[in-house]
Amino acid sequence: MFGFIFSLLIGALAGYIAGRIMGSETSTVRNIVLGILGGFVGSIVFGLIGLSATGIVGEILVSVVGACICIWIGRKLFN
Repeated sequence: MFGFIFSLLIGALAGYIAGRIMGSETSTVRNIVLGILGGFVGSIVFGLIGLSATGIVGEILVSVVGACICIWIGRKLFN
């Protein structure tokens, strides 16, 4: 249970950071969703190039990169 809550907090932080980097003005809930989805996307992308995240800073970095990718794809698809 603690791991799930911790993942949500990391996802929320990563979504917030990615939203600021990409200049996206969205709600907190959307930032949490983007951060969690970004964790999966970032893990896949970093895995494809042979890298992996270790520690909390690495997990946040991977999630932020993945969330930025999700925001970029969303803009391309819906704008």
